[in-house]
This record gives sequence, C-alpha cells and structure tokens, in this order.
Amino acid sequence: MGQHRGVEPLDGGENLDGSGQPDGGFESVDGSETSAPAPKRNKFRTAAWIVVVCVIAALSGTFAAMAPHAASAAIESEGSSGERSAAGAVMPVVKPVSVVTSPASGAKQVNPAAPATITVTDGSLERVSLTSTNGKAVDGALSPDGLTWTASTPLEFNTSYTFSYTSQDGAGRATSKTQSFSTVSTQNEADAAMYPLDGTKVGVAQPLQITFSEPVVNKAAVEAAIKVSSTSGQVGAFHWFSDTMVRYRPENFWAANSTVTVQLNLFGVDFGHGQIGNFNKTNSFKIGDKKVAVADAVAHTFTVSINDQQVGTWPDTMGDTRFPSARGYLVLMEKYRVEHMDASTIGLKPGDPAYYGQLDVNYATRLTPSGEFIHQATDSALPFIGVTNLSHGCIGLGPDGAKWVYDNMGAGDVVQVVNTQGDYANFDDGFGDWNIPWAQYAN
Repeated sequence: MGQHRGVEPLDGGENLDGSGQPDGGFESVDGSETSAPAPKRNKFRTAAWIVVVCVIAALSGTFAAMAPHAASAAIESEGSSGERSAAGAVMPVVKPVSVVTSPASGAKQVNPAAPATITVTDGSLERVSLTSTNGKAVDGALSPDGLTWTASTPLEFNTSYTFSYTSQDGAGRATSKTQSFSTVSTQNEADAAMYPLDGTKVGVAQPLQITFSEPVVNKAAVEAAIKVSSTSGQVGAFHWFSDTMVRYRPENFWAANSTVTVQLNLFGVDFGHGQIGNFNKTNSFKIGDKKVAVADAVAHTFTVSINDQQVGTWPDTMGDTRFPSARGYLVLMEKYRVEHMDASTIGLKPGDPAYYGQLDVNYATRLTPSGEFIHQATDSALPFIGVTNLSHGCIGLGPDGAKWVYDNMGAGDVVQVVNTQGDYANFDDGFGDWNIPWAQYAN
C-alpha cells in the first residue's frame, strides 16, 4: 500500500519537501500520482495577516513607532533639546536652566559689602568659584538644595573678580560659564578716624568725635552704623558739626570710672555721592574720675573738685578786657611741660601795647586750638594773679597751681569759666559741646 508523500499542515501552510519546493500532489492507492488543486484556504489566511498588519500600521502612524528597536532610523530623545514646547512620546519637556548672578556680569563700582551669590532655577549648581585677579579665592557655600551659592567673606575694594560655575539641567546636561565684575575703586573708598583713641583714658567731659575722609550725605545711615554703649547705661546723641565731623555725648557728663564702647560698622555704608565706608572696628575708652575746675574771672580764683569733692583753690589771672577768656565749659585737650608762645599768632605786631613777642611758659595745658591754655603765669604777671586780669585769654596760675593741674588733670577733664566778658569758644575751637543745650544738641 502506498504512503502519503505530503499532507496539508494544520496551520494551513504549504508542505515542503527536502528541496524546499511544494509537493506536486497525492499518491494514489495504486502507486500512481494524482495532481491536486492548491488549497484556497492558505491564500485567504495570508491576505488576512496582511490586512491586520496594515491596520496596525495605520493606527500607529509608522512601523517604527510600533517597534522602535527594529527601525533603521534613531528616534530623537526629548533630552537632546531643551527647546521643546510640548511633551513628546518619550520624555517630558526639559526646561532650560536659568542662572542669576549677583553682582551681575560686567558690573562696576560694586559695593564690596554687597552679597555675592549665584541662584539657579530649573536645574542645579555643580561647581562655583569666585576668585580675584590676584588669585585670591573668596570662601562660599552651596545651599543644601543645590540652588544657591553665597560668599561667606566680604569682597575687597578696587578689585576685579571672576565667577566660574557649572550648572546642570533636568536631563543631566552640564553648562560651564565665567563672568566678571569689579568693586568700588580707591577714589570712592571712605575712611574715618575716632577720638578718643582705642584703649585710652579720658575725663568725664570728653565727647566722642569721628572725622570722615569724605563728606557724609547719608548721615542717618552713618549714625545707624555706629553703636555707642557705656557701662553706666548712659544714652547719648550725635551732633554734626560739619559734613565730615560728628560728635556724640550723653546729656550729662560721662559717669566717673565707666567704660564706653564704640562699634564702627562702616564697611559698605554708602556715605553718599558713591563714597563707601571701608572698615568695621570696635574701640573702647575708659572714663576716669570726675575732675572739674571753676575759673572765676571776677573772684580771680581757680577751684578744683574731684568726684564732687573740692581738693584745692589757687589764685589766677585771666583775659583782660581786650582779650577776655572764653566763657562756658572748656575741655582740656593736651599738655606740655614747656610751651612756646608767639604774639603774632593772635594778630599782634610790634608796637601794639599788647604785643609780647615770643616767650616760653611752664606747665601748659591746652583748652582751645586757637591758643587758650592753663599755664604758669610769666614772671612779669605773677604779682597780679589773684588781683587783676591781664592775660591774652589764658588762665594764669602760680607755679604750684599750674604744676598741680599739669600733674593731676588731663584730656577730657573740664574747666567752667564764669564771670567773663568773653563769648563761647567757636564750636570747632576745642570741645564746646557742653555749651550747647541738650535739646538743641540731640536734634
């Protein structure tokens, strides 16, 4: 009995012999071959598969979108462009990083006290450095969220700086940039000096004086930057005598044996007209015993008290009617064992009855820059002390009285001149602050 050489597969495909060609037909019972028609069902199934594939392709748009790993062309990643305006099929939109630096790139005359920062949005900061042109690095720190870097040390005057930083966007792309700026130039750098000097000891009448290298327009800002405190708890007030000089005192004399501390936080303070304060410093000075003298132009006496206890009285001679001694409170300034005096410095010339030429005096303690002193009277004047006034404004004492003042009184101690025909000394002629009523001084 013959065997079948081929049968139709169950899946409807063509049966293949070893040569890969379709079998020609069925073998008959008697061994002869009989041709058979091609199965129609196979053609219908092939057509159906083609239709299915086309429908899927139509719905998906492209074959590549249906199976991108099998496509011959690479698909563009959303991460390769930060400029997309709508989300695509692969990844969401990646916003471009926004970086703001302060000071801005190219800025000039930057206040060195201004904060130096870099802030990023839609990304993060990976590396930041701020370096001066001389190679000095500015310390700084990155915030925990990686969004802000802030300098922790102040900048310097008249210096150029370069910011170097690397930012990274949400897709991990890094961008590095540099930018520069420069700070306030030397010609716009403002300084100041304080008296009394740090660590010194002065009397109860010594006002605090601060002299500025440049005119101060923003006086309120400067006052706010200067903090004055005393162990006595006294509160004082500033009084501007000019645009370059301010003084500070309490309503009454400083408390004896107290300490005054002055914080000068002037670094970065805008004085006005582009002038910027260049330092911060804390000074302190001590107040000694309360030493007050009263010089009476009528009684011709000079009386001294220490801590409100009288310690001595000496006869004096004071300014005559042509040169009366200045009235009011006069604060002792400095002293000299011997002081040379010249009549020409007060406008006197040879031939004038008051002209005394040039002479040296002993135990001289200065009251005013213009030339009023407490000193030992000249030999020719000694017979007149305690009797009449014949000086050119100075307070003349005998050898004992002048030496006592020189040895026991000093800067910041005070003399009150009474019963004189003279006017108050000029505000810039020594420390006449105590002659200004408090209500006027504090305004």
